Amino acid sequence: MATTHQLTPPHLHHPSASTTPRVRATASLAHPLLLSRRLRLRLAAAPQSRSPCPRRGAMSVRSSLIDPDGGALVELVAPPDRVPALRAEADALPRVRLAHVDLQWAHVLAEGWASPLRGFMREHEYLQSLHFNCVRLPDGGLVNMSLPIVLAIGDADKDQIGGNPDVALQGPDGGVVAILRRVEIYPHNKEERIARTFGTTAPGLPYVDEAIASAGNWLIGGDLEVLEPIKYNDGLDHYRLSPRQLRNEFDKRGADAVFAFQLRNPVHNGHALLMNDTRRRLLEMGYKNPILLLHPLGGFTKADDVPLPVRMEQHSKVLEDGVLDPETTIVSIFPSPMHYAGPTEVQWHAKARINAGANFYIVGRDPAGMGHPTEKRDLYNPDHGKKVLSMAPGLEKLNILPFKVAAYDTVAKEMAFFDPSRSQDFLFISGTKMRTFAKNGENPPDGFMCPGGWKVLVDYYNSLQAEEATPVPV
Repeated sequence: MATTHQLTPPHLHHPSASTTPRVRATASLAHPLLLSRRLRLRLAAAPQSRSPCPRRGAMSVRSSLIDPDGGALVELVAPPDRVPALRAEADALPRVRLAHVDLQWAHVLAEGWASPLRGFMREHEYLQSLHFNCVRLPDGGLVNMSLPIVLAIGDADKDQIGGNPDVALQGPDGGVVAILRRVEIYPHNKEERIARTFGTTAPGLPYVDEAIASAGNWLIGGDLEVLEPIKYNDGLDHYRLSPRQLRNEFDKRGADAVFAFQLRNPVHNGHALLMNDTRRRLLEMGYKNPILLLHPLGGFTKADDVPLPVRMEQHSKVLEDGVLDPETTIVSIFPSPMHYAGPTEVQWHAKARINAGANFYIVGRDPAGMGHPTEKRDLYNPDHGKKVLSMAPGLEKLNILPFKVAAYDTVAKEMAFFDPSRSQDFLFISGTKMRTFAKNGENPPDGFMCPGGWKVLVDYYNSLQAEEATPVPV
């Protein structure tokens, strides 16, 4: 398979913007005595300097922070000199048009986030992912693969493809994006897929409504060859760093530890408290230059989440206001769509960050969760995500960092780690409450969010209200 055309890492801290959900209470690293035995053993071996270390054949700490799953990044973008021939080849092939979510998954595959996958899953990979949350390597090893990465097609597409071994994939705008080779077509049992991925078939699951319910009754898998790096031309492409670009950036900064924080919300000071406290603890463990990968999800999110451009602008203000240190923070967009599949999905979020070079992953309360779509309760147990990550097959080499809850301390007038002995002093500001403040033009308590970041949210909700008040021409 062709290797990816390498791009020069762009400037990492431009203002821009992005997505929303409800804000959750945040937290700090759990006390070391509460960490898993696996993590405690690894922390005991934390490097005391940046001198070369004998780790899996690497020459120094730098790139040897953690190996990609399968040992090497699987990048699926063709070199530029092959593109004219591929376009000519695609002209003679049957075509399948990708939906927007399909294009996002093609992006994920192309850059190596799902390494060692080489394309959309064939049936044997799909069944392993669906039933075991893992895929077995040719050498007998296992890699975590908790979400099926599949492409659905309808009866008409299946008939058109017939016995052709290769298929051209068109983007939503009609342009050819990739060629899928040595294809395999197999039945798409939607009910089974939904039940095993989400643990329920209740109506109202956002990803199901967007990408599964109306999808075709067949799945097509094969090896993917992407013609060019996938771009969205939305003003945010400079934030979309590939795993290779991120690893290069960690090397440039001399990182000896990388801790990843996944989010799909605006950053408030509770999040910042957690991230800064994590860095402090890593320094205490002996690391010299831990780097934060602030990694907002940039694919599909549900309708009431804050849009990606707004989120990215808000994150930029957090850096400008000094809440997070730009010298030790890399802000980049993770291109994956969001499933809201709780403990099943959080394994995917962690696995993908391994491929990007992160060797620590922060996990909190109810990761990748949401409210039950038909009942007044959480869809998943809020504590199960971090427990599952500590036990998940294929994630053993990743250090999982659970954290305790943070809330607004009404005495100190700042976000602080929750102290049960004086619970009456703490205020939990939910995502709904935060959005209500912003929609009404009200300010949250001092110390909840930096002023620049809060203004971005207020301006966004004001723009929505202005749109709703504008008469529609008849």
